[in-house]
Amino acid sequence: MGQDRFEIRKMYSQVEDVHSASDKVDTEGVLRKVAVCAVVKNPFAGKGYVEDLSPLTRASEALGYQLGQLAVELLDGPVAGYGKGGIVGSDGEQEHVNASLTSVFGNAFRKGIGGGEAWISSVTKTAGEGTVIDVPVAYKNDVWVRSHYDAVEVRVPGAPRPDELVIIATVTNRGRLNARVGGKSAAEAGEEKVAE
Repeated sequence: MGQDRFEIRKMYSQVEDVHSASDKVDTEGVLRKVAVCAVVKNPFAGKGYVEDLSPLTRASEALGYQLGQLAVELLDGPVAGYGKGGIVGSDGEQEHVNASLTSVFGNAFRKGIGGGEAWISSVTKTAGEGTVIDVPVAYKNDVWVRSHYDAVEVRVPGAPRPDELVIIATVTNRGRLNARVGGKSAAEAGEEKVAE
């Protein structure tokens, strides 16, 4: 890692389109879930305890913006929900991937997707190649909009190796199909503006 940039081995993306969730047709259309992942070298792998993890945090800024832009491109429409997550390989520690997903990453990711007001749901863990992780998603402007509570299931083939991090950003184009558990709506949260 140099010049506050991660050394990227590969990028991985996935798009899931959910057309139905029951025998009732949801008139709002298809739910698209996108995950974009960067598999990067962990500069602290195998080094034991290191107090200062700020190089990871600094490097996450450029990556957050990059992943945000790629996510929007694959979503092919406005972002409604978002989340973030990560996996650290066995030669690292969970704190390494957490240091890569702080508000520095989150703010750059928000910029990359065109904005968002709510905190970004997050999950991390230590695991090996091909591990599945469920990345939580919430409404981008208000975490109390229950219709958008969801998750994106992600598995990156061949990653992370023991000395790597998988850094994940997720976006959705809407809330769950047939959501009906109450709570604040997206409109009440200010997303939808009344046409003039």
